Amino acid sequence: MILCCGEALIDFVLLADVRAYRPCPGGSVFNIAVGLGRLGTPVAFFCKVSNDFFGDMLVETLLQNNVNIEHCPRAPGETTLAFVSLPNERHQEPQFMFYANDTVDRNLNLSDLPSNLPDEIMALHFGSISLVMEPCATSLESLMKRESRMRIISLDPNVRPSIISDKAAYRDRFEKWVGLVDILRLSMADLDWLYPAIEPEKLIQSWFAQGISLCILTRGAEGATGYTDNGTIASASAPQVEVADTVGAGDTFMAAALTFLHQKNLLYQRESLRNLSEDQLKACLAFANRAAAINCSRHGADPPTTLEMEASDS
Repeated sequence: MILCCGEALIDFVLLADVRAYRPCPGGSVFNIAVGLGRLGTPVAFFCKVSNDFFGDMLVETLLQNNVNIEHCPRAPGETTLAFVSLPNERHQEPQFMFYANDTVDRNLNLSDLPSNLPDEIMALHFGSISLVMEPCATSLESLMKRESRMRIISLDPNVRPSIISDKAAYRDRFEKWVGLVDILRLSMADLDWLYPAIEPEKLIQSWFAQGISLCILTRGAEGATGYTDNGTIASASAPQVEVADTVGAGDTFMAAALTFLHQKNLLYQRESLRNLSEDQLKACLAFANRAAAINCSRHGADPPTTLEMEASDS
């Protein structure tokens, strides 16, 4: 089982035709948990969730998508809200504005961390704004440190510059996370913002020296490239689809990549990740690209189910 650790919030997505916003359960790590559940991968979610009606919406969505909520304590307070501005050009990234002052998921404290995780949890996933906003960021970072090298750790930073007040401090913190994780996914937008003047391959080699086993760079419509610690490099192109929007595309990609590795019994051992063959890595990227393409063909974060993935492969 994979434990997704991070934010649960409500995305308000603009409906351009009527100039209104539609509330949608979301948050990067939340979306990944939903994506894993829809693809049949055993998954649980760890987050403190408000007991307001938005929190009810979040919990109901998790349950409907086969996500274990045993590690989701409810608490009084408000749910984080995010307003999504869709780009005018398809190659541009959506923009997010977060409203999270003293919200419940942000106020995850060290005392809220589970003292022990059950043996069935063999991997943990972290990322996005939950690793930026305090005190949640420090609490989840502590959990990451505690479980590092005991269980597989994956990270998708899903950088949101609008909420990062100190770029240098964030980059220093990111580099500490790199020394704790086994799987790292970055979009080219993330990489260009973090390290605008450094060649990706140079960075990736330095990350392997810190213990990462698998690194994946996603390039939107251009597909994705994966790198392993044993020197394997593979790329896969993205299917061409009519794009509704790209909200949740990276989250869907990550959920599908983890699902592929889980299904092939390659996820839970660092040695397996380091020694992925070129064919295995390419197949993983192709599977994840296909899932992301389906998500992009409809509005908002809406990862595909197993049946939809099977239909897209026929």
